[in-house]
Amino acid sequence: MGPVPPCLSSHVMKPKILTTLPAYTRAAFLADALAGITVAMVALPLSIAIAIASGADPATGLVTAVVAGFLISALGGSRVQIGGPTGAFIVVVFAVIATHGYDGLVVATFMAGVILLIAAVLRAGSLIAHVPEAVINGFTIGIAIIIAASQLADALGLEVTGLPADFLPKLAALWAARGTLSVDALGVCLVTIVLIVALRRMFPRWPGLIAAVGLTSAAAALLGLDVDTIVSRFGALPDHLPVPALPDLSVARLVELLPSALVIAFLAGVESLLSAIVADRMIEDTHRPNAELMAQGAANIGSALFGGLPATGAIARTATNVRAGGATPVAGMVHALTVLAMMMVAAPLVGQLALPALAAVLIVTAWNMSEPHKWRQYWAEPFADRALLLLTLVLTVLADLTIAIGVGVALGLALRFARRKSPPADWRPPER
Repeated sequence: MGPVPPCLSSHVMKPKILTTLPAYTRAAFLADALAGITVAMVALPLSIAIAIASGADPATGLVTAVVAGFLISALGGSRVQIGGPTGAFIVVVFAVIATHGYDGLVVATFMAGVILLIAAVLRAGSLIAHVPEAVINGFTIGIAIIIAASQLADALGLEVTGLPADFLPKLAALWAARGTLSVDALGVCLVTIVLIVALRRMFPRWPGLIAAVGLTSAAAALLGLDVDTIVSRFGALPDHLPVPALPDLSVARLVELLPSALVIAFLAGVESLLSAIVADRMIEDTHRPNAELMAQGAANIGSALFGGLPATGAIARTATNVRAGGATPVAGMVHALTVLAMMMVAAPLVGQLALPALAAVLIVTAWNMSEPHKWRQYWAEPFADRALLLLTLVLTVLADLTIAIGVGVALGLALRFARRKSPPADWRPPER
């Protein structure tokens, strides 16, 4: 019998947890458990905020954090990757829901999972190195701008009916509603931002995110401030996972949603592998990119079966896991189970979180996504790279993420071809 084809090699698909468990100890479990609980405190408000910003029910964010988060850690190729809903998907998810309904999003997420499984078998994980860094930076900053803009209504307490999805019409609608600004909502948002930043600097290893949101939400309730909460706008959160069900997979529906599924799969693959690269540098390890893609595929299929959102590796939560002492995939699994436990035990309490406080979470997230400390470095790049970054950014904000990625990658590859005689340093894999 001939050798096993490389694409089916057990090593490249082998989950990291199988590598770490043989030497696993009680001390390692305690460290992972503490890190997992810490990450769950960050993931809980963030998952809810992302779901709301995406135009979905808040509960879908929690479902995604539990189901997809568990599968990404259990099956993934990174020791410390944390998965779940992320801010990068807000733009895509909002557009899919607006065009095809939430059931359409579920189908697209399921299809994206299958696409990612195929990509893993074809060993497409190494292709991340060929996506131009300027394109990644451009659409990441563009997404950050869109996320921040999507939170202005809740942050300012504006009364807007039917907020447009497109960026410029959205700004026009927000400006038209400026007379309804709520000082209470603005105050809660600003204080939450200050607390998030202050707690992160003073206690970087602790989950300051949920502490900030909890404190300002409690203060708003005690002072009788006129601000919306999760319960007042969306109703009570569930205290259990929904029953899994297969979405509508008719041929007509699959064809209709294939473009959306391809965008979700591409974004999930890129973001998860970038997050794994960041994790590698933090713990001095090497992830298995094709195992990571396999896990992303399984996680998105699993999330869709439970009616959840698209999922991927989350850079901020992964970094939180490392800083909190997580060293194996067990930490990510504990994180998912902790979010589930909080759903089952504290759903009524979580439902009292103030929406301006959750808006503050995403505004801070958007700022961090844009990586302002790197702007000077971007501006020092060659003119062609700066132009590619700005073009991708503008297309992301004003046109469409699919167009931005397609045009950016095409121009980036053309730029690479033009530089084929230049030193390799002119063309770097993403530094994240």
